[in-house]
Amino acid sequence: MSNDPDTAKTRPLQRAWWKEASVYQVYPSSYCDSNNDGIGDLNGIYSKLDYLKDLGVDVIWLSPIYKSPQEDMGYDISDYRNIDPQYGTLEDWDRLAKGIHERGLKMMMDLVVNHTSDQHEWFKESRSSKTNPKRDWYFWRPAKYDGQGNRIPPNNWKSVFQGSAWEWDEKTQEYYLHLYVTGQPDLNWESPDLRNAVWDVMRFWLDRGADGFRMDVINLISKVPGLPDAPISNPREEYQPAPMYYANGPRVHEYLKEMNREVLSKYDGLITVGEAPFTHDMRGLAEYVLPDNSELNMVFQFELMDIDSSGPTRDDPLEPRKWKLTELKEVVNRWQTHLRNEGFWNSIYIQNHDQPRCVSRFGNDSPQWRAASAKMLAMLQITQTGTLYVYQGEEIAMANVPRSWPIEEYKDVATQNYYNRDRKNEKDDNPDMSGVLDGIQKKARDHSRTPMQWESSKNAGFSNAAPWMRVNDDYPEWNVAAQQGDQHSVLSFWKQLLKLRKTHDILVYGDFKLVDEPNEEVFAFRRALDDNTAFVLLNFTDKDVDFKIPANEGIGDRGGKGETLLISNYDVQSSETKIEQDTSVMLKGYEGRIYLSSPK
Repeated sequence: MSNDPDTAKTRPLQRAWWKEASVYQVYPSSYCDSNNDGIGDLNGIYSKLDYLKDLGVDVIWLSPIYKSPQEDMGYDISDYRNIDPQYGTLEDWDRLAKGIHERGLKMMMDLVVNHTSDQHEWFKESRSSKTNPKRDWYFWRPAKYDGQGNRIPPNNWKSVFQGSAWEWDEKTQEYYLHLYVTGQPDLNWESPDLRNAVWDVMRFWLDRGADGFRMDVINLISKVPGLPDAPISNPREEYQPAPMYYANGPRVHEYLKEMNREVLSKYDGLITVGEAPFTHDMRGLAEYVLPDNSELNMVFQFELMDIDSSGPTRDDPLEPRKWKLTELKEVVNRWQTHLRNEGFWNSIYIQNHDQPRCVSRFGNDSPQWRAASAKMLAMLQITQTGTLYVYQGEEIAMANVPRSWPIEEYKDVATQNYYNRDRKNEKDDNPDMSGVLDGIQKKARDHSRTPMQWESSKNAGFSNAAPWMRVNDDYPEWNVAAQQGDQHSVLSFWKQLLKLRKTHDILVYGDFKLVDEPNEEVFAFRRALDDNTAFVLLNFTDKDVDFKIPANEGIGDRGGKGETLLISNYDVQSSETKIEQDTSVMLKGYEGRIYLSSPK
């Protein structure tokens, strides 16, 4: 396991408010319903602002709230300048923004500009005729024909959500490209007019009070010219994954530099993060972030999120694979040490609206270990360099739904398409789908989208009406109200950790060094900043582990006599509140500890 060469020089990174911030992602449909229609809304979010302020976060990121047919839960936008009626109105947004800013918080909007809805006026104009001025705002191509004269799509690209990435348009007798669902046609950023229209959308929200953007699949906005056929990676399927032709395309950095020049640089103190799936190219992803490039503050890279996915390129997220702790360490280590002296900055997350619940995925959601492992995973995140992202419900250890739920309870189009594809491929009329459902119960996006569990009353206090999606069965026990008054709860622990991150710069800016790399039970690492050191121990098992602190690892060697315990998710005996190198520490199941240097 090797570090980048540039880590030999250790110096503090350039400081910025957004580097030290903790961002809380709200999935509006599932957060809080104020008008009892079963769907969360802006006024529901407003009612929880004091809760978020008390939690200790700094930025609220709203998943899409724009007008939408909701084919992909709002990521299919039909009007960028208006709020979908199910969430409220522009006036409700203004009130929410004002409330956020009055509490000293900031708001980040979700910018979805790789594609629109097919109900957007831009697309309606584009598909109206081949001569429409907006025709080139999308990808249109004539049909191909096979040897039997059958019409086939322009290439063999597979949609992320199964099937062909092309849809036939009868009126203009051409196909349009949609990397996601049929109702999400891809925008063609080659058009200068399209880019200018996007800049106008961004200015609309920034002028109205937004403090930055999370940019959905932003590394897909440039496609390889000619849109060539993808290589055959799965001979059993008609359509093939083609990220090599649409991720990190040839003009993507040109477009983002233009975005920065025309929009982002005109506003002070924005926070920007780009979602960058379908690639693990570290140097390529750094190009979006390095300050000299003048593009974005940071990206969401997916290498850790793909660690338990199957397939030759880890491209099958609903078929889980077992992972080893050394694999997780190796990924974290590389990104923590990547191009630090060139100004690369990480985003730290292990859960969002597209991922299953982290306590079920990386921890242990059994009754005995759920709280302990959730706290340990929180410690893993707050002790890394990078901007921290917390997903709604993570702070109370919300978990995946039970295996007993039938497929009808899953609402995500990706889950349903995956299930239906596998069912279609079975020869029996009534096939055994238990294996598919096993994978869905572990990895489906739906798990993160169940309604927020506020209290033990009906529907978990989310709504007085039947929710749009079933509430997880465990809400009577696992909810905010039950944890708020409990100083030992996961919620209380998250509050402590967020305060510690704010008061100890070493956790944000310190360098990073793995300790005992081959250990498959304990994730141990050291942080160092100026004359201070921190030592982190995380037991990823449900067993007691006797961890030997190696000599020559710099534990307590910066003018102190060992390191003093800052926090643990267990009560620690007084004899173990200080550690020195070449000694042992007995860690309980899923125990985490953070020690700080104690200089003379």
